[in-house]
This record gives sequence, C-alpha cells and structure tokens, in this order.
Amino acid sequence: MLAERGLLMQAPDGTRRNRNRNHQHFEHTCDAQQQNVIEAEPLTIYHQPAWRAIDPERKPQALMDASARQRDLVALAHATPAAEADQCAAWVERVFLRMGLGVVTGDASALYHAWCQSSDTRCLRVGMIVAVPAHPYGAGGRSWGHVGLYLGDSRVRHCTDGHLADAPLELWTSVYGVMAEPRWGWLGGIALGS
Repeated sequence: MLAERGLLMQAPDGTRRNRNRNHQHFEHTCDAQQQNVIEAEPLTIYHQPAWRAIDPERKPQALMDASARQRDLVALAHATPAAEADQCAAWVERVFLRMGLGVVTGDASALYHAWCQSSDTRCLRVGMIVAVPAHPYGAGGRSWGHVGLYLGDSRVRHCTDGHLADAPLELWTSVYGVMAEPRWGWLGGIALGS
C-alpha cells in the first residue's frame, strides 16, 4: 500500500521499512512487490515538503513576548478590512500604512524577494510578513505569490479571496509552501521589536 503511494525508499542496510505515524522510529514491513524500501517524507510535485512542521525547539515569538509596537500592529491587522481578491499584499501594506510606517508597495512575490530572508522559525517575530513567491491556487498565486502577517503564537493572518483568515503557521506554510520555501522578514526593513 505504501509502495503504491510512493512513500517507500530503500534503507541503507538493504531492508524495507516504513515509519510509524509519529515519525519517531521505523518498523519493518513486508511487500512481495517491492523489497528493501524505507518510507520517506512526502514531497509535493514541486519537490517541496508536503508538511512543514515546526520543531518545538525552534518556536517563533509568542504574542506575550511582543513589544508594544508589535502588539499595535496585531491590533491594526484585526481592524483593517480585507482587500479584494488577489490583493493580499495590498492588505498587508494598508496595515503598515495605518501604523504610520510609510508606504511599501509590490506584489507578494516582490515583498518576498525584497524583505523575506529567513526561513528559521526562531527568527520569526510578531508583525513580520510571511510570504511565498508563488503557489498553485489560481493564476494570481502562480504569478504574484501570497503574503500574510505573523500575529504571534504560531498564527498567520492573511487576506485570501477578499476575506481575512487566521491560520496556524504550520498549516499556512504547508499549504502555500508547496511551490517554494516560505520565508519571513520585516516589511520595509523596519523592525518593530527584537
């Protein structure tokens, strides 16, 4: 069954194994059709991880550890109305504009390439943008990518299809990170906290 789904690989010792559900240890399995295979982490068709779990040792900043400016930005993220469909970057830019931080413009892909340098969750701070340069969910996503704001406590707020949504960081990075690695950084290079 695992062989049919392409989740098995050959182990270095020549045995065939598959991982248990929590990925903590290996169990030997038998399959008459495919011998000497070990289960691998599933990848998307774009060769990106299918699930981007957050290591408990690499947790991002919690909201309670945020500065007053960071918490103000979170409040504005909840108060700023949604933008039109395919305008996720415009919504993020409006939140920063309402904060009085100036105007930074561009689509999500441009913001990703200009301001998002890190993919280490320990470096993710409240108020940072979280972005991907492309995703496969429509022509806009393929061309312009997607961006949201990190709210703390492993939550991302983003504008999708003209609606605002909050998502767990693991889910957001896994869903939108199927074509490219999600990264984060301070919009405009303006750090709101440490």
